[in-house]
Amino acid sequence: MSATSSRRRPGVRPAIAVTVGEPAGIGPEISLRAAWARRHAVNCVLLGDAAFLAMTAADIDPAIRVSSLSLMAVRNGGLPHFGPERLTVIDVPLSAHVVPGQLDKENGRAVLATLDAAIEGVGAGWFEAVVTAPLQKSTINDAGVPFSGHTEYFAEKTATPQVVMMLAGPQAVEGELNGKPLRVALATTHLPLKDVAAALSQQGLARILAILDADLRGKFGLAAPRILVCGLNPHAGENGYLGREEIEVIAPAIAAARARGIDARGPYPADTLFQPKYLRDSDCVLAMYHDQGLPVLKYATFGHGVNITLGLPLIRTSVDHGTALDLAAQGPGRADCGSMEQAISAALAMANHSLDNQT
Repeated sequence: MSATSSRRRPGVRPAIAVTVGEPAGIGPEISLRAAWARRHAVNCVLLGDAAFLAMTAADIDPAIRVSSLSLMAVRNGGLPHFGPERLTVIDVPLSAHVVPGQLDKENGRAVLATLDAAIEGVGAGWFEAVVTAPLQKSTINDAGVPFSGHTEYFAEKTATPQVVMMLAGPQAVEGELNGKPLRVALATTHLPLKDVAAALSQQGLARILAILDADLRGKFGLAAPRILVCGLNPHAGENGYLGREEIEVIAPAIAAARARGIDARGPYPADTLFQPKYLRDSDCVLAMYHDQGLPVLKYATFGHGVNITLGLPLIRTSVDHGTALDLAAQGPGRADCGSMEQAISAALAMANHSLDNQT
């Protein structure tokens, strides 16, 4: 499988798949609102239950128009390119009635089916990228399907041996989101803290740095990306007094990456690295575990961060938040679709960079 931006026809808006996520959460609403807001720049094709999305659209804004297609029709005839006056929905029916805020395991497999359709669509050339709304892992597991997250699922379905989770977003400067983009990648993702040290290896970190360097060049258009690497322990181990992972694992991985021409530097203490004087001359920070880097990113970007999976043979972005079942239960109009709009914009920019590299 490979990204299909080279198949874009002149004069046709790029098509991006948007999976609407957990139907009882805010995913359907933010998907509709963000896709409608960006409709003149990109053809966001929603994957979800068409009848439910049409009803949700009517509740949000009567001006939002949707047109439904069956997955079989698209398989047989390709994806039609409607104009920006309506949104396309590829119908992936749910199994149970949706009550906002209330999870139902009967719909777990339908949520997974939207991901499968999106992956299929990239391979078939229907889409140039995939944007995912938040889903509820517990619902899918309760439906009898082992599931640990979007990132791991996309890796498995595309037979990708190594992927990297990175979050990115515009930094807030004096209350405005106009600062240099902050990018934070993770060496480990959804692991208990007690398992992080054992999950780190020289070879694994070297592969992660190689993926970061390749995708920052190929998907972000950075000619010479600079990557700053966090230590694992407080004070980056303080020369071994607070842990030896920096000496025995992280520093050798950085040295190996630099020997291959990758501009990786560190390891640096995480409590001092996230300062403007260090970040202004860097393009990405590699944190060793989830809560080492992401609280900083989410604070700095004011909820407009984007989750990006690097290393895949396709472009996949997502929001940086969860399903917000409590907001969904209160009715439409309360959810912020800013992160979803940023995810769509990021996917479009990455698709354009990939197209530029192919021409």
